[in-house]
Amino acid sequence: MFLHIDIDSFFASAECSVNPKLKGLPICVGSRSNLEIFHTKPTGTRLINKNTGAFVAPVFHSSQKRTFENYFIDIVNENKKIRGIVTTASYEARAKGVKTAMPIAKALKLCPEMIVLPSNYSLYHTLSHKLYTFIQTWIPRVEQYSIDEFFGDLSGWVRDEEAYKFSKNLQADILEHFDLPVSIGISKAKWIAKLATESAKPYGIYEVKNIDAYIEDIPIDKFPGIGKGFQKRLSEHYIRTLGEAKRNKALFYRWKKPGIRLYKRITGRCNEGISLQKKRKSIGISRTFDAIYDHHEIRRRIAIMARHIVYMATDLGVNPTTYYLKINYEYGIKRKQNQRCERLFSEHLFKAQLYQMHKRLELKDKGAVKLSLSVYNFDNGDQKTFSLLNLHYDIKYHRLTKVLHTIRKKFGLDMIKTANEL
Repeated sequence: MFLHIDIDSFFASAECSVNPKLKGLPICVGSRSNLEIFHTKPTGTRLINKNTGAFVAPVFHSSQKRTFENYFIDIVNENKKIRGIVTTASYEARAKGVKTAMPIAKALKLCPEMIVLPSNYSLYHTLSHKLYTFIQTWIPRVEQYSIDEFFGDLSGWVRDEEAYKFSKNLQADILEHFDLPVSIGISKAKWIAKLATESAKPYGIYEVKNIDAYIEDIPIDKFPGIGKGFQKRLSEHYIRTLGEAKRNKALFYRWKKPGIRLYKRITGRCNEGISLQKKRKSIGISRTFDAIYDHHEIRRRIAIMARHIVYMATDLGVNPTTYYLKINYEYGIKRKQNQRCERLFSEHLFKAQLYQMHKRLELKDKGAVKLSLSVYNFDNGDQKTFSLLNLHYDIKYHRLTKVLHTIRKKFGLDMIKTANEL
């Protein structure tokens, strides 16, 4: 039997756990594209990397204190403008129409009395990591699926008929120790357990005993793993519910491996177990801002974002061999490129490759509004696999990158910057 444990309105619940006065009030946690990293003065930024799941992204945290005024409000032509979006809303705020990803300005019109809190990822990562460790004392086989979701495998540990009672006790113990409400889905199939959690919320437990009966009328967009692409394909065949999907096995099998895997998950026949070791496949960072026409400033921002990616890659001990740069311009124009580079990774090499890519992607008559950088295709950094032509050169800069990483880890990520970042 599988459990799927989901923290209800996690970021909002986390804030309530450290400030009980917020309980029962309409609150939301908001965020905005963090442009602090582009400031010329040190911000005391450090990497938060407590959670190691493949779906739990590392987060950079600044020591600067955030308030509603200094985080969400910008002064534009002497007028105050509220920026940012809702990351998580409490159920009291949701009752007023507030939704995730809604602009905070719009959310406050729907619920003027709502308390808006700047995101505190240091708190969320710490709580998530502690909760993961705590759940492991209850269940030997636990998978962290995201910062607020966990799978547990009870097979050989708890009898099927006792799974509901076990979940009830676990739910109560989590509330007692962390003051965090969780909802739990139970099923013999892993992904049906995750689906069942939606039926359990808020702060409930839902056990699926008959998978066929349970999925019959559930809309296809509610199932984890059915994205917009599959939704479009299925709608073209007039398939709107999971029950209808179940009766169209031949269609899914026609889509080969992805379709077959999805069909087995929908019907609860996937036989997938807990993934105890998940490796990160990529590292990325993106920032959105008002249109910038100065290509020197864009290049400076690329360099700063590159430093952050280098820090993460070095901290994780990976050697990426493919670099990616995407620039969003005004009027919906997007340009992107990836570059294969089978060399020993370093800050110097990464930035040099990005500058070349920027030259190829640059549009001088359009303002850039978003930058996205990422690296992937990790190898083990074995120097034998690299070209001897650049090896001596690369080893020198790779060692320098490690030295810089040691200093940044101790004193802050922005303690040492290259000249092109200033």
